[in-house]
Amino acid sequence: MHLITGKHIARRSFLRGMGASVALPMLDAMVPAGRSWRRFAADPNFTRLICIEESMGAAGCSDWGDARHLFSPATVGRDFEFAPDSQLLPLAPYRDYLTIVSNTDCRMAEPYRAEEIGGDHDRSTAVFLTQAHPKQTQGSDAYIGTSIDQVHARRVGQDTALPSLELCIEPIDRGGGCQYNYHCAYTTTVSWASPSQPLPPIREPRIVFERLFGAGVTDEDRAARRRTDRSMIDWIAGEVARLRLALGASDRAALDEYLTHIREIERRIQLVEERNNSGEERELPEEPSGVPDSFEEHMQLMFDLQVIALQTDLTRVITFKTGFDQSNRTFPLSGVNRSFHGVSHHGNAPADIMDFNAINRHRLSQVGYLLEKLKGTQDGGASLLDKTAIVWGSPMGDPNLHNHRRCPLLLMGKANGALEGGLHLKAPDGTPMANVFVSLMQSLGHSDMSYFGDSTGEFPLTFPRGVPLVGDLGA
Repeated sequence: MHLITGKHIARRSFLRGMGASVALPMLDAMVPAGRSWRRFAADPNFTRLICIEESMGAAGCSDWGDARHLFSPATVGRDFEFAPDSQLLPLAPYRDYLTIVSNTDCRMAEPYRAEEIGGDHDRSTAVFLTQAHPKQTQGSDAYIGTSIDQVHARRVGQDTALPSLELCIEPIDRGGGCQYNYHCAYTTTVSWASPSQPLPPIREPRIVFERLFGAGVTDEDRAARRRTDRSMIDWIAGEVARLRLALGASDRAALDEYLTHIREIERRIQLVEERNNSGEERELPEEPSGVPDSFEEHMQLMFDLQVIALQTDLTRVITFKTGFDQSNRTFPLSGVNRSFHGVSHHGNAPADIMDFNAINRHRLSQVGYLLEKLKGTQDGGASLLDKTAIVWGSPMGDPNLHNHRRCPLLLMGKANGALEGGLHLKAPDGTPMANVFVSLMQSLGHSDMSYFGDSTGEFPLTFPRGVPLVGDLGA
């Protein structure tokens, strides 16, 4: 741990002990003398970015679902209303942090040649953040484009312990290979450091936890520590006690709350492992013991780890893949027991579209957990939700047609003032999603970005005041 006179602690400080390493959150004692919280925290290099890919589009992207506003509200601007069955209803408490962008296309995921027809599921994931068309190959010459998260990581992540963090929920091992002569990296990887360098995501909460906290130098060290049945926090107790003596009352309270949060996450990970190793029948019997059977539990653990990673400035850029195209997983808590992929092929039957919408709504509701955690976590006089840009969306529109038009897209958070929030923006027909990414990245400090992927220009992320609200304005 690095201490400076005058109770000033370096922004990137760690508590260490017995192979464990815990980064500290932002504390009053980290603000240099003579500088305010606001000035210190408003550095654009501290604008975080989380990108969340949703699989297989949305019910509201079908013609029937769009007419009933299952995703896109009926009006644009600031005073939009959610339809009674809207997929977005679970996020209504956070509407001031929502920028809904409807009617954009991911045409780079469409087939360009006859031999590419049918491979939409195998292309889509890699297209989402690159907005580029993948080279059809199963060899080592996979090629697509650099993703926006990695563009941002090059700018804001080079002085963090982890320039970026890549996570997922479902397995990335596709077994016997992928279809339509596409490399499996296109199917499993959202983040691309370069057109030929996919960044595989991490699925197990334990592995993420130990990557963040350096909980042991080797696998043997980590196993030995776990066998003691002591929390990682116990291994750094001496350093914690010494640090507390150097802090004011508010910083001591913030530190205690933070360490309690870490201990609780660690306890929840241990409970998952113990339950899955108990011999009891599992819902996902072929999965590793560290993977929760419950989708909801898995999502919340991964979101908690993301919040800590941002809070401690271990990373400022995160991608999260929440499922896979063609997944046959079921979501009983949605009220629908049909498989995700099966019900996505709804055949335009209204009842089946509504079943798919119920699953869409339930899956998106988990993002509300992340928004609440970010809103409740202070960093430099503001919440992490105010200081973060969150991109949620899918590169597919109507999965029944395997099309990539009218794809769902949400921007969340305030991004240090770059996003107003509380807006529904509808793009003119034929607008590439890449246009939105150009404007978003410019607002995050990438002023030199004039194009990205198949962009044809910019898409302003603001709405003029005083403009009357009418249905489908701007279409």
